[in-house]
Amino acid sequence: MDNFVVSARKYRPSSFGTVIGQEHITTTLQNAIANNQLAQALLFCGPRGVGKTTCARILAKVINETASKENEGTVLEQNTSFNVYELDAASNNSVEDIRNLVDQVRYPPQRGKFKVYIIDEVHMLSNAAFNAFLKTLEEPPSYVIFILATTEKHKIIPTILSRCQIFDFNRIQITDIVQQLSQICEQENISFEEEALHLIAQKADGAMRDALSLFDMIVTFSPNRSVDYQTTIKNLHILDYDYYFKATEYLRLEDTANVLLLFDEILKKGFDAHNFIVGLCEHFRNLLVCKDAQTANLLEVSESVKAKYVEQAQQAEVSFLMTALNIGNQCDLNYKSSKNQRLHTEIALLKMCYVNSAIALAKVDQEKKKTG
Repeated sequence: MDNFVVSARKYRPSSFGTVIGQEHITTTLQNAIANNQLAQALLFCGPRGVGKTTCARILAKVINETASKENEGTVLEQNTSFNVYELDAASNNSVEDIRNLVDQVRYPPQRGKFKVYIIDEVHMLSNAAFNAFLKTLEEPPSYVIFILATTEKHKIIPTILSRCQIFDFNRIQITDIVQQLSQICEQENISFEEEALHLIAQKADGAMRDALSLFDMIVTFSPNRSVDYQTTIKNLHILDYDYYFKATEYLRLEDTANVLLLFDEILKKGFDAHNFIVGLCEHFRNLLVCKDAQTANLLEVSESVKAKYVEQAQQAEVSFLMTALNIGNQCDLNYKSSKNQRLHTEIALLKMCYVNSAIALAKVDQEKKKTG
């Protein structure tokens, strides 16, 4: 049996042109190399799985390749990877580890022009290790470039930050993740549904690595190598959009019986009441967004699901959605402190059921006051 390579490694970008969603970073780095204006210390910050270490490795490779071209015409020097050193600061965070690093820095590269040091999770260094690193980071030898990567910039001391050129990586947009996953499906001959890819992208929360891991899991689960909507919601334990559409319709029509029965069905499927009420509030938010054609583009779902949102948004009044959203938000805030959390959620749902009636009564009272 051949060794399986996960998609996060198999489709890891190998050049700046294949990095997804970080054009502001890749363009700046390419221009810096082209103009010979690359700083001696770079700090890559951002959430997990957005390409910090990948960009650091690509940058190290490009630096060595560019230097080799300058020195030897068009012939690239072999084994330039010997000039790239990776250090995991999570397990090498002591003063002694940094002193060993500083000692290595003193020696120029035997082959090539630059030595590139990639220090991952640099925020894990101790304060003493940071202080031991300060002088070398500020004035390294001309042949050394440091690339630091971290998910928690706020934990890095200011004296380190002031010595680095800081690059803030963005969370990858859902549309970019969906496009990448669809391209992988085409290359691997995997059939897919767009709604399923959108769910994976939403669950990944802007991290491409997480999206690819979820994608691999769903493909492995499927007997016919496909990524369909039902399989995805089952594996990711996500509540189907249809439940929120049904719940909103029942609430709007003041159908209390069906609302409570639907809520009971959701609980029997193993979903948490808190997650349901949070999801319902997000559903109300999406309906409000769809009220205006300009803001409808803020909805990061497939076109078929967006059409459902637009249709239901036309039927629901803004006053109903705003009031129901406020009730749901209060339920969310007080959920953990409630002794009977199911009852707490049911009361919120029943309040939402009678929002339209309460608004109608308020209008009648206002008219009476005006005429009286």
